[in-house]
Amino acid sequence: MVKSLDYGAFMEKFSLQLSPSQHQLPLSGLTFAVKDIFDIEGYVTGFGNPDWARTHSAATSTAPAVMDLLTAGATCLGKTVMDEMAYCMYGVNKHYGTPTNPCVPDRVPGGSSSGSAVAVAAKLVDFSLGTDTGASVRVPASYCGILGFRPSLGAVSTAGVLPMSQSYDTVVSHLGWFARDPMILNRIGRVLLHLPDVDPIKPSQIIIAEDCFRLSTIPSDRTAQVLVKSIEKLFGAQCVKHVILGDHVKDKVPSLQHFMDKGNEDQEDNIPSLAALSSAMRLLQRYEFKNYHAKWVTKVNPDFGPGISERIWDAIKATGENIDFCHSVRAELRAALTGLLGVTSITSIVKDHGILALPTTPGEPPKVQANPATSDIFFSRPFSLLSIAGSSGFCQVSIPLGRYENVPLAISLVAKHGSDAFLLNLVETLYDTLQETI
Repeated sequence: MVKSLDYGAFMEKFSLQLSPSQHQLPLSGLTFAVKDIFDIEGYVTGFGNPDWARTHSAATSTAPAVMDLLTAGATCLGKTVMDEMAYCMYGVNKHYGTPTNPCVPDRVPGGSSSGSAVAVAAKLVDFSLGTDTGASVRVPASYCGILGFRPSLGAVSTAGVLPMSQSYDTVVSHLGWFARDPMILNRIGRVLLHLPDVDPIKPSQIIIAEDCFRLSTIPSDRTAQVLVKSIEKLFGAQCVKHVILGDHVKDKVPSLQHFMDKGNEDQEDNIPSLAALSSAMRLLQRYEFKNYHAKWVTKVNPDFGPGISERIWDAIKATGENIDFCHSVRAELRAALTGLLGVTSITSIVKDHGILALPTTPGEPPKVQANPATSDIFFSRPFSLLSIAGSSGFCQVSIPLGRYENVPLAISLVAKHGSDAFLLNLVETLYDTLQETI
């Protein structure tokens, strides 16, 4: 395989489609790729590591999510490269290579769904499937300048998908997908979420998380203000609200006190309550990764790349201390964000559809050759933002906003759990105006 031709995105290529239908299907004529974490009958699901592939047999059935897309008329063109065991967000794999970011070749594509994002960004396929445990769709979408959607927790079948962790892994409860076109993004959602076509609904409020945008190294006139101007043009200025999200979370999620770092409370590049949320999220991920994979890791002693090896062995050593508080944090956060975005009254006729807006990540992607230890520090702030949807189970979409200093940038919209159709429609309605406003 010549990397220059496919940007190193694919593990293996093939063409998989069902018998042509006499009827027009929703995804007819579209091509897609899948992360090498999804089962496809007759192929080994490699999980980003050759030792895993060597010690596992070929799948005997195809993941229902992939079957849904095939049944809807799409053609699968292959499996894509991913970070080892989905336990990284850089997009680097020492065994299979780092897929080249088509937008900025000297920067990482983001992971762990790196190949899936690159295949879409390079126009090798129309859309692709990934998974999103902590950020594995949203970060690559942001870094590669494409759309990335993380649906509500529990929205899509997870059969035939290898888990990274039980509570947070979007594939254990839902997966994620990439596209360049918001209409295609929406059509994929209709298929995977088994949703009927519904008319777009005007958002009741767009809440700008002021402190989250201040955390970003990108000037707000290239992110938040672009969104505000677009919202005002389409829906009116009365829709726009502002919030200090860190204060709201601190007040409404008391269990976070068990994860607060007193030494970081006054740092300008830190939102203490969201940093604590990130800590709780990563603790639970490590603990559940251990529960799923410790037996295989300790038995096989796989060859892992630098950085990923240390993280995996740290997870294997994880204890159950504070795990109950992690679950309390999730429940309290969901209630806090539901209240912020608007509670639907039992007696109301029109649902209250609020949106939370924040940067997808607070800065640019690191260089490809960055030191893994440095990269860990680099990604500590993004997790503070990414843990909001990750911990609450709310749906989130990352939307590209062009480039700043030649590097792709993006904004994210978060909606209440179960509001996937509303959010997908909103992206389709908003997308062109955002691009015109940049």
